[in-house]
Amino acid sequence: MSETFHIVSDGSCDLSPALAEEKNITIVPFYVSFDDEHYLKENIDITVRAFYQQMIDKKGVFPKSSMPSVSDYEEAFLPFAKAGTPVICICITTKFSGSMQSALNARSLILEHYPKAQITVIDATVNTVLQGQYVLEAAALRDSGAGYQETIDRLEQIKSTGRIFFTVGTMEYLKHGGRIGKVAALAGGILDIRPIITLKEGEIFPSGIDRGRKRTLQKVTELLLEYLKEKNLPMECYSLAVGYGYDVEEGAAFRDHALAVLKEKGYGIDEIPVYQIGATIGVHTGPYPLGFGIIEKGIHA
Repeated sequence: MSETFHIVSDGSCDLSPALAEEKNITIVPFYVSFDDEHYLKENIDITVRAFYQQMIDKKGVFPKSSMPSVSDYEEAFLPFAKAGTPVICICITTKFSGSMQSALNARSLILEHYPKAQITVIDATVNTVLQGQYVLEAAALRDSGAGYQETIDRLEQIKSTGRIFFTVGTMEYLKHGGRIGKVAALAGGILDIRPIITLKEGEIFPSGIDRGRKRTLQKVTELLLEYLKEKNLPMECYSLAVGYGYDVEEGAAFRDHALAVLKEKGYGIDEIPVYQIGATIGVHTGPYPLGFGIIEKGIHA
C-alpha cells in the first residue's frame, strides 16, 4: 500500500494488533516483567489477556513495565527512511515514560545515515486508550488525504482536548507505583474507598473518592458529562471510547450504561467502542481500571 506518510506509536496506545494492521499503523511494544529479570514484549511475547490473568493469579505481585529501546524504534523507522516515506511517531506522555526520548534518539541515528528522512516525534501528552484514539485520528487524517505537515499541525491542535476519566478496583497498584500517598492507599484498603481520576495534558489529577464500584463509576460518568457541557461541541466532534482491564463483560456493561445516559441527556450517539487497557498502564492501575477516553476529532463531520 502506497502512503503519503506512515504512523508509528508505542505500545501504550493499546491498539490491538489486528486494528493496528487494519489502519496501517506500526506499534513499537513496551515490555512487561513479573520478576524484574525476564521482560516480555507486549502482544508479541505475552498477550494483554495473559498479562491480566497473571495479575489475578499472582495477587500481591506487582509487575513492572519498561519502555521501548532506541534500537526498537530504529527498527521501526528504518524501512520508511529507506523508502523515503515520512513518519509521524506518537509517544506516551513524557510525564510517565522515557519512550519519546528513545524515539528521538533513534531518529537522530537514522538521520546520520538517511539525512533526508522525515521523522516527526510527537508527545501525545496522554496514554492508554486515549492515546489509541489520538493515533486513530492521525490515521483518519492521513487516509482522508491530509498532508504530512497539515496532519502534524492538527494533531498538535487537538491533543490538549484529550481527557481520561477513570477509576480502579483497588488503590494498591497506584500506591506501589508511587502514584498516590500511602495514607490514601491505607484508607482505601480499610474503607473500600476508591479514587476517581482525571488525566489531562500528561498528568494525573485526583477528582474525588467514593466507596464501592457503582458509586465511583457514576462519578466517572458525571465527569464526562461535565466535560461535554463545558466544551459545548456537537457529539460528532468527539472520539469517545471506553477502556477496561481484565473484565470484558464489565467494560461492555459500562459502555451500555453510558450510551443510555448520553441519550437521556440529549447527546446523539449510537455506539462507543470498547478497548482493553494494556500492560503499560495496567501495571499501575491493577486488573480493574475502567473509564472513558475522549478527544476532539481531527476531522469534524
